[in-house]
Amino acid sequence: MDKPNILFIMSDDHTSQAWGIYGGILADYVKNDGIKRLEKSGIVLENMFCTNSICVPSRASILTGKYSHINGVYNLPDALDPDSLTVSKILQNNGYQTSLIGKWHLKKEPSGFDFYKVLPGQGLYNNPYFKTKENWEDGYKGGVRENGFSADIIGDSSIEWLSKINRDKPFFMMTHFKATHEPFDYPERHNLLNENIELPEPKSLYDFEHKSSGRLHIGQLVENLTERWQNDKKNNVKRYPGNPIKTKNLSKKEIRSKTYQKFVKDFLRSGAAIDDNIVKILDYLEKENLIENTVIIYTSDQGYFLGEHGYMDKRWFYEESSKMPFVVSYPKLFEQNKRISDLFLNIDIPSFFLDLAEIKIPKSFQGLSFKNRLTGKGHDLRDFIYYRYWQHEVKRPAHLGIRSKDHKLIYVYGDGLNKSGVQNEKTIPTWEFYDLKIDPKENRNRINDSNYIEIINKLYKQLIIEKALVKDFELEIPKL
Repeated sequence: MDKPNILFIMSDDHTSQAWGIYGGILADYVKNDGIKRLEKSGIVLENMFCTNSICVPSRASILTGKYSHINGVYNLPDALDPDSLTVSKILQNNGYQTSLIGKWHLKKEPSGFDFYKVLPGQGLYNNPYFKTKENWEDGYKGGVRENGFSADIIGDSSIEWLSKINRDKPFFMMTHFKATHEPFDYPERHNLLNENIELPEPKSLYDFEHKSSGRLHIGQLVENLTERWQNDKKNNVKRYPGNPIKTKNLSKKEIRSKTYQKFVKDFLRSGAAIDDNIVKILDYLEKENLIENTVIIYTSDQGYFLGEHGYMDKRWFYEESSKMPFVVSYPKLFEQNKRISDLFLNIDIPSFFLDLAEIKIPKSFQGLSFKNRLTGKGHDLRDFIYYRYWQHEVKRPAHLGIRSKDHKLIYVYGDGLNKSGVQNEKTIPTWEFYDLKIDPKENRNRINDSNYIEIINKLYKQLIIEKALVKDFELEIPKL
C-alpha cells in the first residue's frame, strides 16, 4: 500500500497551555504520556491558528479548507451543508476508507464518511448518546445511549472501526473527543489528579480593570464559572463535576483564585482522559503493525483561556484562544522530535491531507499544504495570517485582525451584521496592537504608542490586502 493512512485526532478546547509540551506554568501538572509519544516521534507546530476561534466554524474550515465567509459556517447556530466539498469526500472518492467518530457539531448529516458515530450537538460526558446512519436526526436530537465516559467510548469505537478495515486500502479516520469542553468533566480514575496541589497562576489572572491593559471589552471572566457551579448545585443539575466553591466572606481576588484552582484542575483531569485514549490508540496501531504507514495528528479545534487576562473560554484573536496546538507524527517521511515556528492556519490542514495522499488539491480550497515544509524541502507558507470572529455580543464583540511573526493588529468592529446567534446591540469600534516580541502574552495594547506608528500603518495596509485576498468583502475597514 503506497498511500499513507491518516489519523486525525482532535479534541475540543484542549489548549496548548494544558498539553505540557508547549511549556508554560502548567507543564509539570499535565498528564500527557500519549502527547509526549507523538512529540518524540513527530513535529510540533508552534504557530498553528484557527481562522475563527469557536467550535462549529473551526470544524467546518478544517473539512472544507475555507474561511467562514466562504463555507457559510460563521457562528455556533450554523450548519455545514452536506453537499459541501470536503476533504473526507475527496479522500473517499480516491479509494480511502473514511470514518468519523465522536464530536461532529455541524448539525446536518456527515457526508464523505463510510462510517460515522457522532455525539448529538455537544453530547454528554457520561453515558452519552451517539448517532449513526441507522438512527440519524438533524440537529441535537437522536442517538442511542452507551454506558461509560465519552472519551473512552470514542477511543474504543475508533479501535473497533480500525479492527474491521480492509488492510489493502488506506484509511482516513477523524477521532473527535468532546473533552475538554465546558463543563470539563472527567472519569473517576482522575479524581485525585493535582488534588492537594496549588496550581501556579498566570500573571494576568487578576487583571480586573481591563482598561489598564488598553482593552475596552469585558470578555468572559473566570468567576462566571463560580456562578454556574453554584446554580448547578442549587438546581440539582449535576452538569459540573465536584462541588462548587464557597464564596461567603471571600474577597473578589479570593473568589477568582479559588475558581481558577477548581476550573484548571477540572480542565487538566478532562485532558488526562483524552491522553489515556491517545495512548490506547497508539498501542493498538503498534500492535497491529499499522503505525509505520499512518500519519498521526493530534490537535484541538482552537485554544482556550485558562485564566489569562482573567478570562475563560475562547473566541478572541489573542494567542491563548486562536492558537491550535498541533503535533504530527510520521517518521517514514518527517523528522522526529522537531519543532517548526512558521505561521499555519486550520484551512491548511485539508490541503495537507490531500498532498500526503498525492491527490490534487481543489482550487476552491483557500489553504496551503505544509507537507514540503515538514519534509524540509519547502519554505514558510506565509508572512501573515488573517482572522475573523463573527459571533458578536457586547462582552465579546465581533472583530478581525492580522498577525505577522512579531506583531498583531485587531479591529474590534462590534457589529453582528445580522448573522445567526449574534446580539443586535453594537459596540464602539476600537483598535488593538500588540508587539509579540516584547509582550508575547499581549498584556499591553500599544495602538496609541507613537513608537509603533510605522509598524501599525504597515500592518493596517496589509490587513486590507489580506482581507481582499481571502475574498472577505463584508464590512469596510475604516482608516486608522
